[in-house]
Amino acid sequence: MIQKTISKEQAKRFLLLKQGLIGKKKFKLKQGAYDYIRQAGCIQYDPIDVCGKNAELVLQSRVKGFKKSDLDELLYNDRTVVDYYDKVMSIFPMEDWPYFYRIREHRKVNGRSKEKVTVLYDEIRNLIQKKGPICSRDLEKTEKVEWDWSHANLGRAALETMYFNGDLVIHHRKNTMKYYDLSEKHIPTVVLKSSDPFASELEFIKWRLLRRVSAIGLLWNKPSDAFIYIDMDAATRTQAFHQLNHEGFLSTVHIEDRKETFYFLTSDRPLFDLAVGSTTFTSRIEILAPLDNMLWDRKLIHYLFDFMYTWEIYTPEIKRKYGYYVLPILQGTQLIGRIEVVNEKKTQTLCVKNIWLQKGICNTKKLQGDLTKCLKHFMILNQMTSLDFKPDTIKPAKE
Repeated sequence: MIQKTISKEQAKRFLLLKQGLIGKKKFKLKQGAYDYIRQAGCIQYDPIDVCGKNAELVLQSRVKGFKKSDLDELLYNDRTVVDYYDKVMSIFPMEDWPYFYRIREHRKVNGRSKEKVTVLYDEIRNLIQKKGPICSRDLEKTEKVEWDWSHANLGRAALETMYFNGDLVIHHRKNTMKYYDLSEKHIPTVVLKSSDPFASELEFIKWRLLRRVSAIGLLWNKPSDAFIYIDMDAATRTQAFHQLNHEGFLSTVHIEDRKETFYFLTSDRPLFDLAVGSTTFTSRIEILAPLDNMLWDRKLIHYLFDFMYTWEIYTPEIKRKYGYYVLPILQGTQLIGRIEVVNEKKTQTLCVKNIWLQKGICNTKKLQGDLTKCLKHFMILNQMTSLDFKPDTIKPAKE
């Protein structure tokens, strides 16, 4: 049943409550980091580290007391989460490994340069058994082969193929270098050897679509980066949404001036009712990650928050509007601006280069104080010892 129409402000409150980005932080410490990943299904991994990697930035904005080491421990000590493909390279709970059976089988059949990489499988297994976790340098295979985006070193391609197939896991990372180990050493046998839990491709798509709704909180049936790496056309997406609604997994709502139906998890009904009620929530300032779960559907965020965000890291410099690594700033239920902040490692300083405030947001002493408080937490997260933040770095958004 479609609910009565709610306002944009109520929709934003629900989205932010679901994300843990409004009110007091409900996720705490390492367990809280796991709990958020479990709720979201996955968070996106990206190796670039200007002021923290994307996954770390996602968690710091939601998890009280989060440290970068918490994520490393979850990944490579506790093994309660794993880095593998979901929405591109992602981090998700280890218990979800069986559900990606079809992804691994697809890779086994369709991987590139198969004839060259498969002959290295036994050599790689033997080397790992003898030496322990290895990286591409350990293989000394310098031949270039066709790979996903361009050409790659044969050793890297072979290791990544075995990783995509599920035969290897990432044992640890050293800067951007990945070290691989045999999956059977780190994934419980009952999980590693599990069969495909889905009776059909549509059931697999429905599971993944439900996962995306949980990752964001509220979604509409439109093309979106939220659905990247889900192999479905518009008709299949519509069928999946309708079936999940009919089966009771998704509920629907309308938002004031839009004709589209919006979907949320039926299990989130208590949170939804809280958001559309009269409860007030503590406002706080958070710096969001460039690939933050809440931002996956950019058009949805533009509609709800009147904020169009583009991560310009892959935009040619001459065409950038703001900069290489610029992050959104959230205050309460508003995306109030953008910030360019960098770890200056030589001086151990967190340096604020620029802040651009949205139209209608005033540069007050209170705002500067709130930003300073947020940035000091950011400084601690990045293990910097000082903060360089001058009020004159604050300016209006670019037209």
